[in-house]
Amino acid sequence: MDLLFSIPDNLTELLVKILRFTELRRAVLYQNMHNTRTVGYVPQDMPVLEFVHALNGAIAEHLQNQRLLFCDTENIKFGPHSTMEIRPQPDPQAQALLERNRDEYIEFQVGKLLENSLNRKIAKELLALKCGTPWSLTGLPIAKIAAPDSPFEDSSTPRETTD
Repeated sequence: MDLLFSIPDNLTELLVKILRFTELRRAVLYQNMHNTRTVGYVPQDMPVLEFVHALNGAIAEHLQNQRLLFCDTENIKFGPHSTMEIRPQPDPQAQALLERNRDEYIEFQVGKLLENSLNRKIAKELLALKCGTPWSLTGLPIAKIAAPDSPFEDSSTPRETTD
């Protein structure tokens, strides 16, 4: 058995992490939508900029030293076997909107969901191209690599999802 086969290349690992992040963020944003009438609910979001900085750091390390190195941040922990844990954060801007105008709050959350969906779709298509398989024609084989069992577990457990 070729042991290198089980080690993903750098681009694949980056795309899988983006897919995992967008899956987790989608779950958090859906919770925000479902709890609009829950008294005392505090909307949350994933630490998007923190994630972007972590990916940029890993890419910079790769360009300089030909290795992909993910460094933990305050809210993102990278584990063995391409796993990662991300802690959602309170979203003060969404909280202010929820308290002031529920319709604007819903519109704000929908905008975030649309942005997240686009990011996920692009990452899926790039991964499909990388794997040589158009995902839309094959029943999303990529979902087996990138989707988790639950929204707050590591990315090492596969499950099929639909967008």
